Amino acid sequence: MRRLAFFAPLAVVAGLAASPALGQSPQINVTVGGDLSREVRTLGQREVDRQIAQLTETVSRELEREGALQGAQINLVLTDLKPNRPTIEQANARPGLSIIDSLSIGGAAIEGEVVTADGQRRPVRFSRYSTSLADVIGYGTWYDAERAYDRLASNLASGRLVSR
Repeated sequence: MRRLAFFAPLAVVAGLAASPALGQSPQINVTVGGDLSREVRTLGQREVDRQIAQLTETVSRELEREGALQGAQINLVLTDLKPNRPTIEQANARPGLSIIDSLSIGGAAIEGEVVTADGQRRPVRFSRYSTSLADVIGYGTWYDAERAYDRLASNLASGRLVSR
């Protein structure tokens, strides 16, 4: 009987750890879709892969910092991605295009869903683009896209899943 009493608390702890509940970090999946899936070659696969990783890391960090959406599965789809400066792939395809001197309005659009720990499915939709070239002078290739990721992550952490 003593052996059984010893293992009972371990079984309860193991059961808690196996269920998706509070205290478990959200699982974040990011894919490419929409118009962006046709633009990957133009932007460069490596650049797009880096942006997928950046979005994943930004959302993960913010949700962990805020303790939000614990036990959730977050499925995001990058549907549009506009750089503020030409990517290497774009510059190679168009001689004379300068990755230093050329500027454009950038940003990103993201859609998807959050499946909460209790199984509820909630849509996610967010986009953010700069409105003026003056806003991006002096910044890097993905400045506005990364600002979009930061704002999306902040919205997710505070429960605002659909905007713009």
